[in-house]
Amino acid sequence: MAIETKRAVLADLPRIVEIYNSTVASRQVTADTEPVTVESRTAWFNNHSDKRPIFLFLQDGETVGWLSFETFYGRRAYNKTVEVSLYLDEQFRGRGIGQQAVAMMKDIAATLDIETLLAFVFSHNTRALKLFGRNGFEEYGRLPDVAVMDGDKYSLSILGFKLD
Repeated sequence: MAIETKRAVLADLPRIVEIYNSTVASRQVTADTEPVTVESRTAWFNNHSDKRPIFLFLQDGETVGWLSFETFYGRRAYNKTVEVSLYLDEQFRGRGIGQQAVAMMKDIAATLDIETLLAFVFSHNTRALKLFGRNGFEEYGRLPDVAVMDGDKYSLSILGFKLD
Protein backbone atom coordinates (compact mmCIF):
# COMPACT_ATOMS: atom_id res chain seq x y z
CA MET A 1 0.00 0.00 0.00
CA ALA A 2 1.15 3.49 -0.78
CA ILE A 3 1.92 5.92 1.99
CA GLU A 4 1.48 9.66 2.06
CA THR A 5 3.46 12.36 3.82
CA LYS A 6 2.28 15.26 5.91
CA ARG A 7 4.28 17.97 7.61
CA ALA A 8 4.10 17.36 11.37
CA VAL A 9 2.53 19.92 13.70
CA LEU A 10 2.86 20.13 17.46
CA ALA A 11 -0.42 18.24 17.93
CA ASP A 12 1.33 15.24 16.28
CA LEU A 13 4.07 15.11 18.90
CA PRO A 14 2.34 12.54 21.17
CA ARG A 15 2.18 10.06 18.27
CA ILE A 16 5.79 10.82 17.30
CA VAL A 17 6.87 10.14 20.90
CA GLU A 18 4.76 6.97 21.04
CA ILE A 19 6.45 5.55 17.93
CA TYR A 20 9.88 6.61 19.18
CA ASN A 21 9.34 5.05 22.61
CA SER A 22 8.30 1.75 21.03
CA THR A 23 11.92 1.37 19.88
CA VAL A 24 13.70 2.09 23.18
CA ALA A 25 13.51 -1.38 24.78
CA SER A 26 14.90 -3.15 21.71
CA ARG A 27 18.31 -1.43 22.00
CA GLN A 28 18.36 -1.57 18.19
CA VAL A 29 17.37 1.93 17.18
CA THR A 30 18.04 4.62 19.77
CA ALA A 31 20.62 5.25 22.47
CA ASP A 32 17.90 6.47 24.82
CA THR A 33 17.61 3.83 27.51
CA GLU A 34 14.33 5.10 28.97
CA PRO A 35 11.17 6.30 27.23
CA VAL A 36 10.96 10.04 26.58
CA THR A 37 8.01 12.31 27.31
CA VAL A 38 6.14 14.71 25.10
CA GLU A 39 7.30 17.51 27.39
CA SER A 40 10.94 16.51 27.05
CA ARG A 41 10.66 16.46 23.23
CA THR A 42 8.76 19.74 22.78
CA ALA A 43 11.90 21.89 22.44
CA TRP A 44 13.36 19.34 19.98
CA PHE A 45 10.16 19.54 17.93
CA ASN A 46 10.09 23.34 18.01
CA ASN A 47 13.72 23.52 16.82
CA HIS A 48 12.64 22.09 13.48
CA SER A 49 11.85 24.59 10.77
CA ASP A 50 10.82 24.84 7.14
CA LYS A 51 14.42 23.98 6.21
CA ARG A 52 14.69 21.16 8.78
CA PRO A 53 11.17 19.73 9.01
CA ILE A 54 9.53 16.68 10.53
CA PHE A 55 7.18 14.65 8.33
CA LEU A 56 4.67 11.98 9.18
CA PHE A 57 4.08 8.90 7.07
CA LEU A 58 0.39 8.06 6.77
CA GLN A 59 -1.38 4.96 5.58
CA ASP A 60 -5.15 5.23 5.27
CA GLY A 61 -4.99 8.37 7.40
CA GLU A 62 -3.11 6.64 10.25
CA THR A 63 0.37 7.80 11.26
CA VAL A 64 2.64 4.80 10.75
CA GLY A 65 6.00 6.55 11.06
CA TRP A 66 7.92 9.78 10.96
CA LEU A 67 11.02 11.37 9.51
CA SER A 68 13.07 14.29 10.77
CA PHE A 69 15.77 16.35 9.13
CA GLU A 70 18.21 17.88 11.60
CA THR A 71 21.07 20.29 11.22
CA PHE A 72 24.39 18.48 11.13
CA TYR A 73 27.11 19.84 13.38
CA GLY A 74 25.76 23.39 13.50
CA ARG A 75 28.44 25.03 11.38
CA ARG A 76 27.59 27.06 8.28
CA ALA A 77 29.82 24.95 6.01
CA TYR A 78 27.54 21.97 6.72
CA ASN A 79 24.28 23.75 5.75
CA LYS A 80 23.65 21.36 2.86
CA THR A 81 24.15 18.27 5.04
CA VAL A 82 21.51 16.89 7.40
CA GLU A 83 21.08 14.04 9.81
CA VAL A 84 17.97 12.03 9.08
CA SER A 85 15.96 10.01 11.56
CA LEU A 86 13.34 7.51 10.44
CA TYR A 87 11.02 5.68 12.83
CA LEU A 88 8.21 3.29 11.95
CA ASP A 89 5.45 1.95 14.17
CA GLU A 90 6.41 -1.64 14.95
CA GLN A 91 3.05 -2.91 13.67
CA PHE A 92 3.88 -1.58 10.21
CA ARG A 93 7.46 -2.78 9.84
CA GLY A 94 8.24 -5.39 7.21
CA ARG A 95 5.51 -4.15 4.85
CA GLY A 96 7.64 -2.09 2.48
CA ILE A 97 6.82 1.19 4.20
CA GLY A 98 10.48 1.77 5.06
CA GLN A 99 11.39 1.49 1.39
CA GLN A 100 8.75 4.04 0.42
CA ALA A 101 9.79 6.28 3.34
CA VAL A 102 13.44 6.41 2.27
CA ALA A 103 12.43 7.23 -1.31
CA MET A 104 10.20 10.03 -0.01
CA MET A 105 13.03 11.19 2.27
CA LYS A 106 15.22 11.73 -0.79
CA ASP A 107 12.45 13.54 -2.68
CA ILE A 108 11.75 15.85 0.25
CA ALA A 109 15.45 16.54 0.80
CA ALA A 110 15.82 17.61 -2.82
CA THR A 111 13.26 20.38 -2.20
CA LEU A 112 15.14 21.62 0.90
CA ASP A 113 18.46 22.50 -0.77
CA ILE A 114 20.11 19.50 0.86
CA GLU A 115 22.99 17.70 -0.83
CA THR A 116 24.02 15.06 1.72
CA LEU A 117 21.91 12.84 3.98
CA LEU A 118 23.54 11.23 7.00
CA ALA A 119 22.00 8.39 8.99
CA PHE A 120 23.51 7.25 12.28
CA VAL A 121 22.57 3.58 12.72
CA PHE A 122 23.64 1.09 15.35
CA SER A 123 25.97 -1.37 13.62
CA HIS A 124 23.97 -4.32 14.97
CA ASN A 125 20.72 -2.99 13.45
CA THR A 126 21.06 -5.09 10.31
CA ARG A 127 17.50 -4.39 9.19
CA ALA A 128 18.10 -0.62 9.03
CA LEU A 129 21.55 -1.05 7.49
CA LYS A 130 20.04 -3.18 4.71
CA LEU A 131 17.20 -0.71 4.13
CA PHE A 132 19.55 2.23 3.75
CA GLY A 133 22.04 0.18 1.73
CA ARG A 134 19.35 -0.88 -0.75
CA ASN A 135 18.64 2.81 -1.22
CA GLY A 136 22.15 3.87 -2.12
CA PHE A 137 23.47 4.89 1.29
CA GLU A 138 27.13 4.04 1.81
CA GLU A 139 29.03 3.53 5.03
CA TYR A 140 31.00 6.73 5.64
CA GLY A 141 32.45 5.52 8.92
CA ARG A 142 32.05 3.42 12.02
CA LEU A 143 32.47 4.42 15.64
CA PRO A 144 33.34 1.26 17.57
CA ASP A 145 31.82 0.65 21.01
CA VAL A 146 30.71 4.25 21.56
CA ALA A 147 27.38 3.43 23.25
CA VAL A 148 26.92 1.50 26.48
CA MET A 149 23.47 0.16 27.29
CA ASP A 150 22.72 -2.35 30.01
CA GLY A 151 26.44 -2.98 30.37
CA ASP A 152 26.90 -3.90 26.70
CA LYS A 153 28.88 -1.85 24.19
CA TYR A 154 27.51 -0.95 20.78
CA SER A 155 29.07 0.50 17.65
CA LEU A 156 27.56 3.18 15.46
CA SER A 157 27.65 3.18 11.66
CA ILE A 158 27.55 6.50 9.83
CA LEU A 159 25.76 6.15 6.51
CA GLY A 160 25.66 8.78 3.81
CA PHE A 161 23.85 9.51 0.59
CA LYS A 162 24.67 12.23 -1.94
CA LEU A 163 21.70 13.72 -3.74
CA ASP A 164 22.19 14.47 -7.45
